[in-house]
Amino acid sequence: MIKTEILDINKIVKDKSVLKLFHAVNSHGGVLRFVGGAVRDVLAGHKGFELDLATDLSPDELVEACQDCGLKTVHIGLKYATTGVIINNKVLEVSSLRKSNEGYKYSSEFDFTDDWSADASKRDLTINAVYADERGNVFDYYNGVSDLENGIIRFIGRAESRIKENPIRIMRFFRFYSIFGKGLPDLKSLKACVENKDLLRTVAVEQIRDEFFKILTTPNASETLRIMFENSLLDFLLPVSDKLEALSRLSELVAEQKLEADALRRLFLLYMPDPGLAENLAARLRLTKIQRNKILQWAKYDFDVQQALDDVYLRRVVYMRGKEFCKDKALFSLAYQPIENYSLAKLFERIDQIDLPEFPIKGADLLQSKLCTSLQMGETLDLLKKIWIDSDFSLERTELLAYVLES
Repeated sequence: MIKTEILDINKIVKDKSVLKLFHAVNSHGGVLRFVGGAVRDVLAGHKGFELDLATDLSPDELVEACQDCGLKTVHIGLKYATTGVIINNKVLEVSSLRKSNEGYKYSSEFDFTDDWSADASKRDLTINAVYADERGNVFDYYNGVSDLENGIIRFIGRAESRIKENPIRIMRFFRFYSIFGKGLPDLKSLKACVENKDLLRTVAVEQIRDEFFKILTTPNASETLRIMFENSLLDFLLPVSDKLEALSRLSELVAEQKLEADALRRLFLLYMPDPGLAENLAARLRLTKIQRNKILQWAKYDFDVQQALDDVYLRRVVYMRGKEFCKDKALFSLAYQPIENYSLAKLFERIDQIDLPEFPIKGADLLQSKLCTSLQMGETLDLLKKIWIDSDFSLERTELLAYVLES
């Protein structure tokens, strides 16, 4: 259960000020450990995790220990018996160990414990029930380290019970499988997810969406989604996609261009929707206005990667839709239908080098020159802008004003 000094604590603790918190807890007879993602990800060689900590002190005892050592605290999770400790203007979340408290309404009713194995038993997956102290000693109550090494993702105890406690754990199972899994999913865990999939209907759409987006940005998203679609996990929310191979190619293209994985981009590629379906997806998943507008723009407007070899065409679309739009649409196009010897890197470089002039006419110019009334202004400006774009942005102010005079 205890593995002595197997974890390089320097990979978890970038800011040594965090160790003040360990001193505070220890000075009050308590124990503080890192838990969950921070430990799991360091053991797996991953980076970019958040620190989560647990202690056998109650929230009140933790606050007292921190005050005695000059550390400020805030209550940030009364429902979950979590205390925030401020270190270098950052809030660290520290959860107090407790037994199962289903049905309790107030934090004061929590049944706190100093039994670390009892706390571990409440967690969802074995790989998330691994703890580490400030010396790098690892405490593993459910063989989570072994499962992590072997790429086995499974629930603690009876999978069905864990899922019924919180159905969003179905989505978490697939997310962690997509990140850490090796080979086929654990059969008992998969069976429990499939048999209890209808419980996902009771979960807030926003929660499901957020977990789905996290799955989309994992390296093995295509294979994980294939398993989910085959087992009809999300039929009540999303249609089955036949573009999983394209999703894999998109992942490769994004990695080649050293871009960040973008969940919205991957969602769009899964369905390549027309504007109607894009609206439908935005409504189903309760996307933000910004997200909705982005997928609608992708759906409404075209970008031809072959035509983009022509500088005039490329400048035109960059001006009308923006550089990021052109890059995203190029990614979709080449992921969906690869073109041999097409250099995406060169296209991106050409897009980045485009520096377009500002449209030289303003409404005030037309009014001052008495070339149109205020009622005609919008229509006139649109016409002049079209002429300017068609000239490949070469016409100057006087030439455009002269066109209005002539007409």
